[in-house]
Amino acid sequence: MRASGHHRITPGTKRGGGIPSQTRSQAMSSITTDTSQTTPTACPWQLLAQQVLSGDPLDRQQALSILRCPEEQLLDLLAATFRIRHKYFGKQVQLYFLMNAKSGLCPEDCTYCSQSKTSTATIPKYNILNRQKLLEGAELAARQKAGTYCLVISARGPSEREIEAVEAIVPEIKRRHDLKICACLGLLNDEQAGRLKAAGVDRVNHNLNTSPDFYSEICSTHSYQDRLDTLDAIRRAGLEICSGGIIGMGETDEDVVEMACELREQGAASIPLNFLTPIDGTPLAGQDDLTPQYCLKALAMFRFVNPDCEIRIAGGREVHLGSLQPLGLYAANSIFVGDYLTTSGQAPEKDEQMIREMGFETVLGS
Repeated sequence: MRASGHHRITPGTKRGGGIPSQTRSQAMSSITTDTSQTTPTACPWQLLAQQVLSGDPLDRQQALSILRCPEEQLLDLLAATFRIRHKYFGKQVQLYFLMNAKSGLCPEDCTYCSQSKTSTATIPKYNILNRQKLLEGAELAARQKAGTYCLVISARGPSEREIEAVEAIVPEIKRRHDLKICACLGLLNDEQAGRLKAAGVDRVNHNLNTSPDFYSEICSTHSYQDRLDTLDAIRRAGLEICSGGIIGMGETDEDVVEMACELREQGAASIPLNFLTPIDGTPLAGQDDLTPQYCLKALAMFRFVNPDCEIRIAGGREVHLGSLQPLGLYAANSIFVGDYLTTSGQAPEKDEQMIREMGFETVLGS
């Protein structure tokens, strides 16, 4: 853990070290806070977008500049971001549906989580749901036009009983519905990941959540390396990697950039980005530093750094983006429909309306 006296750092505050000073001269020399010096043909964000579209990845300093984009340039940034999004995903939006298959009762001490052992939040607590409940969740996912059904349990890692429950239910769900299955079961070893693959699971979610430097600030019962080891097991099993994180826990801009770059290195196929919803009874209950504009910049930065990855606006979308939610689709190509694990989401009808009015289309599969 960091030494006492460490001050909470809000988005936009710089901590010493971490980001190398070297930059790519053409793109970075054009980035200015003076909007009077930019034109549609020389917009700095369009230059960065062209760099990415030409196959030249952003470095960390360039990614950092996106998070620090002046707010008067935000619409220019989103227009450039949409060029990248459109190349790989057009105007398509993928819907995901979360099923909290086991709630609470977690032995880990993640500070952001209402299900952790340190949380006093008032939430439902139950062991893994029975077959009928899981099938009902799949039916609801299909009705709400989700392409992927996410089975999530609160745990350090799955018990034998929980693995067996997933092995039993996944083939039945796939016989009944045209749904992909994403499992989020905590830390996994090779044997467990292989069993999930054999059962028909398509993708496993295991979030890195933040940077390696900041990780000890949010959890002490497992390490960042434990999470990387789980991603390695998922990869070796031949499963797709779904891995993202949470923004707004007191990390720095550099931490957010480092997470985006690490996910690029890990080859994540899908990146869910959560914006912290402070929940009473958790250690981060009072953490509330995000603005809608910063959230949009973060989404844009992740798209620039991970241009061909599915990027999903996850928990906190409704709370932190508010009326600017539709603009998030210029960067992201996926959202959750319905509720989250222990917090409420926007009504599915509202999501459908938002997607339609933005001129996008919902598609099944990914």
